[in-house]
Amino acid sequence: MSEVFFEVWRYAGKLQGRAQVSTWLLAIARNKALDVLRRSSDVQLDEENATTIEDPSDSPEVTMEKKNRSAILRQCLAQLSPIHREIIDLAYYHEQSIDQISEIAGVSRNTVKSRMFYARNRIAVLLANLKLVWTKPR
Repeated sequence: MSEVFFEVWRYAGKLQGRAQVSTWLLAIARNKALDVLRRSSDVQLDEENATTIEDPSDSPEVTMEKKNRSAILRQCLAQLSPIHREIIDLAYYHEQSIDQISEIAGVSRNTVKSRMFYARNRIAVLLANLKLVWTKPR
């Protein structure tokens, strides 16, 4: 950070106004960050430190569990009525707000809320019929 400020101070008189000041600052910061990365890439990672780094990817078991959940959820969604499936699709897969769904579907906000309520309840019943308890993914 201090190197970026030093560069800004050093070259402030050379700013010609061809770009916005924020663009110029970000370019300097980016170049300084890349310089640091280039210098530090030569440092070797020893075995002891390497074993302490946590792998953020899912284990094979978690991956299979997520795939199974997705398949079950798709089965449940397929059993919803088209109007309820549309609401769930817009809300959860397209991340639309209630107001946006209302506008897209051409129904009132309260209708969106009630359709979402009934769709969720129907999914819960379908999962219960499969003897599954829905838990949030990890």
